[in-house]
Amino acid sequence: MPQQVPTVPAAEVPEDAVLLDVREDGEWVAGHAEGATHIPMGDVPARLDEVPEGDPLYVVCRSGGRSARVAAWLNQNGYDAVNVGGGMGEWETAGRPLVSETGQPPTVV
Repeated sequence: MPQQVPTVPAAEVPEDAVLLDVREDGEWVAGHAEGATHIPMGDVPARLDEVPEGDPLYVVCRSGGRSARVAAWLNQNGYDAVNVGGGMGEWETAGRPLVSETGQPPTVV
């Protein structure tokens, strides 16, 4: 049975939150929250030394599924992780700021 993961809607993530984005490279490049740390979901266990310290640490993906799994895993490994419900899709809909690495206007893909 999956454990319950603390979740907060994207619109309610504090402006000074420590954010871990676990989407794939192409998703990150198209648009992400400024100041977020990017580690794709599959790389998190091998890159634990790069996971930012946050109390709590907010984990985000495109819609909230991957980030819920990563947040659960992080919580089992001693972190205080919170899933960003609705992910970057809800983040964009809520009008939260985005930046891109493409030179184009940021978008969530």
